[in-house]
Amino acid sequence: MQFIALTSIGIENLLVDELTELGAMVSKQTVGSVRFEADSLLAQKVCLSTRFATRVLMLIEEKEGVNDKDSLYKFARLQPWQEWFGPTQTFAVDFNGTNDSLKNTQFSGLVIKDAIVDYFNELYEQRPNVDKQDANVRVVARLNRHGVSLYIDYSGPRLSERGYRQGQGKAPIKEHLAAAIIKRSGWLENVNQPLFDPCCGAGTILIEAAGMARNEAPGLFREGFAFERLPSFRVAKFKELKEQLLANITDPKLWLIGHDYDANVLDKAIANAQRAGLDTVIKFKQSDATKLTAVAKLPGVVISNLPYGERIGSMAELVNLHRSLGVGFKKHFNHWKLALLGMDESLFKLLKLVKQKRYKFKNGPLDVELNLYQLDDKQVSLTTDDKPALNFEGSMAFANRLKKNKQGLKNWLKQNQVHAYRVYDADIPEYNVAVDIYGDSAVIFEYAAPKEIDEKTSEKRLQDVISLTAQQLDISPENIAVKVRKKQKGEEQYTPMAKQNRTMVVEEFGAKFKVNLFDYLDTGLFLDHRLARRYIQENAKDKRFLNLFAYTGTASVHAALGGAKAITTVDLSKTYLKWGQDNFALNDISNTRYRFEQADCLKWLEHAQGQYDLIFLDPPTFSNSKRMKDAFDVQNDHIKLLTWVKKILSPSGTLIFSNNKRGFVMDEVGLMGLGLKAENISEKTLSPDFKRNKKIHNSWLIKHG
Repeated sequence: MQFIALTSIGIENLLVDELTELGAMVSKQTVGSVRFEADSLLAQKVCLSTRFATRVLMLIEEKEGVNDKDSLYKFARLQPWQEWFGPTQTFAVDFNGTNDSLKNTQFSGLVIKDAIVDYFNELYEQRPNVDKQDANVRVVARLNRHGVSLYIDYSGPRLSERGYRQGQGKAPIKEHLAAAIIKRSGWLENVNQPLFDPCCGAGTILIEAAGMARNEAPGLFREGFAFERLPSFRVAKFKELKEQLLANITDPKLWLIGHDYDANVLDKAIANAQRAGLDTVIKFKQSDATKLTAVAKLPGVVISNLPYGERIGSMAELVNLHRSLGVGFKKHFNHWKLALLGMDESLFKLLKLVKQKRYKFKNGPLDVELNLYQLDDKQVSLTTDDKPALNFEGSMAFANRLKKNKQGLKNWLKQNQVHAYRVYDADIPEYNVAVDIYGDSAVIFEYAAPKEIDEKTSEKRLQDVISLTAQQLDISPENIAVKVRKKQKGEEQYTPMAKQNRTMVVEEFGAKFKVNLFDYLDTGLFLDHRLARRYIQENAKDKRFLNLFAYTGTASVHAALGGAKAITTVDLSKTYLKWGQDNFALNDISNTRYRFEQADCLKWLEHAQGQYDLIFLDPPTFSNSKRMKDAFDVQNDHIKLLTWVKKILSPSGTLIFSNNKRGFVMDEVGLMGLGLKAENISEKTLSPDFKRNKKIHNSWLIKHG
């Protein structure tokens, strides 16, 4: 019989070797799969023993030229389905692939389902039922440019799930990939040497390594295979096979060590090891990988799935981790082999190690690579300093500017009790970033690099910026959020980043605000509008205040603290309005005349009623609003916007109009035509931390003429 074993990209060669060792005859290798020949008992042995396959399918038939509904139905209708199941059993159909005629996989699956039902109706005058969740037999069809192949699912899904892992870390590695990197690391050539994982997470690599060293077939403890439901299955033969595999298990002396910083994840690793019966074999310990120490007197192998940006804003932690690992490996792991899995080549370079080999794999949808290193006296002599080396000598100019700017703001910060401020804003052209401090945390925002600067140089400079920001400002890397404008590769762009959900409270002029530095592009507080918000607080007494494009309602909080008698806060985002309500609660503000409205501000303005004495209007530079004939552009459309605002601005009222468009020019003639007059207060609304960038925003006080 012919079978196909599925796996992930990059593991195919290892799967070929494994199948050959098990006694199967490999006939074809393609991307993500290997075809082999075996009898039913050998195929069952493959399902029990494979560490590299994710699924095994038994070939029924394949045919070229099957490319539309009619030919697909005919092909499926002619198969001897009674050989694999009967009319009283349930079945399901999985269909993969499309072409010009068969555009929908669900429809194509229904065509095959109908063919099977018609087959049984004609043969037995009875039809089997479909059960998509727990079918007795699962039929798999794969369409390619040549034709269609029909299979019976022989193993059942997810052979890679061994059953021991119920808890996992933030970036789990698939078990079959863990097995692949263990095989590639060379550790199996001498399983008595130490194996150390400094970022062990849920312990998958160490548990897989123990199983491989003990020659333990991973499917022995699995509950149920698909082939057990087929008519050809023989219980006695299968039991005998399992007994043979159990007898093959050895008990070598193993030295397996797993460290992780996260105590909760470590608890999961210990529980996973217990389920695998390996809790006495693997030694787990809570430890910080950025502060590596020796773990064994004899050299061995380090194998680890290093963290790679699975959470938004975690770049600073990653840079610090890789730089620190490079130093720690050289200092404490001379003569060890390293097998490190990761995603970002620029992070690997921070290790400052010369790699021997590289293998490319897929971990789920992510492109990852395994780098192999051999530490020796030459590698170690490159540097063993506790301080990781910087990429550029010029980086110290950035460090000095950072320190100088902070010192220059010291008195102003103290006098005004400001805890959130900008300390650096592209002062040095090569270091094109902004650095904002929020208490004991920081945000680094990378501006788009000039065209003449290549991406690798930008990446390296950003890495230096991250390290020096932590060092000069005495901020822990885990408290530094990095917002990077970077093109994502392959399927990375479709992989959602996990939110950290870390919030903190900062104060300004007596107001408290909730900020989130990691999960969004902006933090919840526009620092450059600080003085505009103070103006609102100072002038809000007994006024009716309107906050349009309100974001997280920070200006509304200042209006409330200033004694406004009524406040209307308008924004399209439900998330931001809820955030605004949280800010009101933080400041213990409660008043029935303080309202939050979720609406498109342009639509809301067009039909707005009533009068307001103080209005804050900070529209986006550009927006695809339905209220504009074309997309809204603040330069082209600000007079139209102000026409709507004028109707609701009380006769003695004041509008604070602001925007962030560089080079914005107020239409003075259009303004006069509306009977309004404007005073440019851009300079007055720039606090000392933004004086270096006078184009950060434009602001006007606008009143009736």
